Amino acid sequence: MRAAWYERTGPAREVLVVGEMPAPEPGPRQVRVALKTSGVNPSDVKARAGSRPMLASRIIPQSDGGGVIERVGSGVPGDRVGQRVWVWNGQWKRPLGTCAQFITVPVEQAPPMPDLLTFEEAACLGIPALTAYRALASDGGVQDKTVLVAGGAGAVGHYAVQMAKLMGAKKVITTVSTPAKADHARAAGADEIITYRTENVAERIKALTHGHGVDRVIEVDLAGNAGLYPAIMARDGVIAAYGSSSQEIKLLFSPLILTGAAIRFFIVYELAPKVRAEAIEQLTRWINEGRLRHAIGARYSLDRTADAHEAVERGTHIGNVIVTI
Repeated sequence: MRAAWYERTGPAREVLVVGEMPAPEPGPRQVRVALKTSGVNPSDVKARAGSRPMLASRIIPQSDGGGVIERVGSGVPGDRVGQRVWVWNGQWKRPLGTCAQFITVPVEQAPPMPDLLTFEEAACLGIPALTAYRALASDGGVQDKTVLVAGGAGAVGHYAVQMAKLMGAKKVITTVSTPAKADHARAAGADEIITYRTENVAERIKALTHGHGVDRVIEVDLAGNAGLYPAIMARDGVIAAYGSSSQEIKLLFSPLILTGAAIRFFIVYELAPKVRAEAIEQLTRWINEGRLRHAIGARYSLDRTADAHEAVERGTHIGNVIVTI
């Protein structure tokens, strides 16, 4: 099969190779998926750059994808062959990810694709959409709450804005960096948009919430935004943190404790089975109803996987970056 891989970590153009290698065979309770697309996420490019140790001497990157089951292992019903599926955790704690013609995964990691979903859209669900859902659904949800989505034009943020509205949020506020990203977040359904490079975020949130603050923050950069929380959190609000620009986070204890705020740490790769099953069921329902929009920012061929990684690192595109297989 053709695949992209790296045998050492480093800059994309220096370490990524595209070539031929043997296709994996499905083991018990596994399926082999003929991939059509592979999603490139920030965590994928960070891993290739060296953010975590390599699990094997050769790594095929990327965890998200869409394709068709073309072979099954023992214990998997044969009627799953030919089924359109999307893949999650393709390269989490496993060396061979989705940036290849084939992948083998446990059967539960290849749920059926909703009929309305394209293969490109399927490659957006595993990390971005499941992250957005978990951030909103945990700790009582966001019904009748005021929600702040940090980075509402990002892959997770774009889904989070939409899902917050679908889950009954009273008001959805988001932060963006440019007018183009503001337009993107507005089209997703954001009620209020703050351009953080030119506006005082804390003052704008106070004004937009009439001093109440926000009940839930969907946080892409916990370290970078931690200084805002004493000024923007409503009493007993929740900060759902899925990302941080630094391992060390400075929190102002005395003013923050007065808000009663809680921080929910989570990583989408390690969702509990029941939590993930609930999220997949809800995503499937929304997609089947035509209520969830997907943003494809750019498409790159397998031969241009290095370009795709560099585009994600630069933040060149608004929307998800997809490698077509």
